[in-house]
Order: sequence, then C-alpha cells, then structure tokens
Amino acid sequence: MRWGIIGYGWVARDYMAPGICAAGGTVAAVCDPSAAAREIAERDGARAYGEVSSMLEAGGLDALYIAAPNNRHEEALDGALASGLPILCEKPLAQDGAAVERIADRVAGYRAPLGVAFDQRHHPAHVAVRDRIAAGDLGMVTAVRIVYCCWVDPDWNRGTGANWRADAGCAGGGAVLDLAPHGLDLAHFLLGEPIEDIAITLQRRVHDYPVEDGGMVHGRTASGVLFSSHTSYNWPEPLPRRRLEIAGTRGLIVASDTMGQEAGGHATRIDARDGRHELLLFDTSLSPFAAQAAAFTAQVRAGSGSFSIDRDVHAARRFFAAYREAQACL
Repeated sequence: MRWGIIGYGWVARDYMAPGICAAGGTVAAVCDPSAAAREIAERDGARAYGEVSSMLEAGGLDALYIAAPNNRHEEALDGALASGLPILCEKPLAQDGAAVERIADRVAGYRAPLGVAFDQRHHPAHVAVRDRIAAGDLGMVTAVRIVYCCWVDPDWNRGTGANWRADAGCAGGGAVLDLAPHGLDLAHFLLGEPIEDIAITLQRRVHDYPVEDGGMVHGRTASGVLFSSHTSYNWPEPLPRRRLEIAGTRGLIVASDTMGQEAGGHATRIDARDGRHELLLFDTSLSPFAAQAAAFTAQVRAGSGSFSIDRDVHAARRFFAAYREAQACL
C-alpha cells in the first residue's frame, strides 16, 4: 500500500514510517507545514507537500495516516475524508470533546476503513497477554493497573521544533491527554469491554507549563474489573516507568517495558497458588507500529477488521467527559 502521512513529527518519522515499510508498504507522500520536516521526508524518499489538498490532488495513494498535532486532527480529517481513502488518525482523536463531536458528525457513514492509531493493542506482548486472559489463565480478572510515564520538560523535542505537547492550544492538555487514552484502549483490548465510570485527577507539580505534567485515571468495566493508570511527563526516564499488571483470582501478569513505541519488553505470569513465575513468549522484534500498519492494511484489503471509528468515538467521549471535570479542578 502507498501511504500518505499528514504530519511528519518524530512519531511518524521514527516509528510509523518504518512500520509501514516493515509491513510491506511505502510512504509515498508526506504533508507538513514545516520546511524542515518536508526536507526530511524527501530524503526519506517521499514526495513532500505543504498542504493536504495538494498531496491528495497529486494522487497515487492508497491510505492516509494523520500524525499532526491534536488541534490539527479535525482539519486534517476534513481534507482526508474528501479523498474517500482509508484513514488512520493518531490518538487522541481531537484536542477536546467539542472537536470529537464535530468529527463524529463528519465521519458518520464513512465507507472506507477509519480508526484511531492505538498502537499498544498491536504490541505482540499485549496480544499474548490478551490470549492468556481469554484462555482463563488468570481466572476471574479483578484489576488492571498501568504506569506509563516519561520526562517531557518545557524545552523537550526530538528534532521537530517546539514542544507542542506542553502547549494547551496545540495539544488541548498534557500528560494525561497524551498518554492515558493508550491505557484505556489497551484495557478494552485485553478485557473485551471498555472502561467506564472514569474519574481523573490531574497534577501540575514539576514543570512550568500550563498543562498537567501528571495524573491518575480510575475506572471500572461494566462487569466490575477495576482500572487505574498513572501517566506523567515528570518521571525521570532512567527510573522504571512502563508497567502493566493484570490481576485475577488464579494469577497475575506483569509486563515491563511493553508500553511505548519500541518492540520488546518482558511479560511474566505469576501463579496464585504457588507463586511460580512463567515467562510469556512473544515476538520481541516486531514493532507495534509495524504490526499496526499490517493490521490496517489487512482491514483495507479484507473490508473488515479490528479498527472501529465508532468504538473510538465512544471512548473519546467517555474520556473527555472525565477530563473536562479534572481540568476544572487543576
């Protein structure tokens, strides 16, 4: 498949573009308002454009991936929807709940595959964990706990200019808005049911910028599984900072360094009867972005698959309802 990428920041440049290629596709075109980003895209072998309309008018594309800043998702989607092409949009779907509702109206009835790029559900470790849960290896699941933290100070960047993730106008929020949707979607993937009754507490403690640099998300599923997630931009990266735990009546699965952009990590099942540790086997070389690109390609070809804009819109509504209340208390 020939992909067009809208927004060539570090996630698209360093992870999704290589993932597309690893999945057998090509990055044929890139649209970014930054001349520096367009120059990098051209060095990477793609045609480069400053406007979405120009890229689409040139044609030659089979799918689109949107990785622009959050406040540009709505505009990028408007242009992309006119093409009728399959679209994968980075999370969060938008910068606030009002934009989510406008997007929901626009995408209703869209015929081509369309979804949000929750790459964590494609990490091989998480697929293995889901399969063990489905097989009953944990018994009755009681809780999912996540720590997904990093260090993002006001001057942080990865060669893509200003740190828009700490800019309320561009991002709509900070660490929780950026990272927590991954955990909520991953829990849905692992359990087969969404997290509901969401409550959020935000923190602005370390960094001098107007958005939160940390926070806690709590909730539960309709069947009663508890959920908690700590996400932050104020966690020194040499410390352990990426951990997933799924607890059940027959055991506990602990995954370390599986959440994030990289392949690999470790996952262990601990038996509730005797404390025996079992290392879960999975493909430690497969990037979640490569797996995501392959899954989206398969859905485009088959006409059905795991990507669902309806599911993602409902999840965004639940998240932003709680996030809006938390912002009012920050």
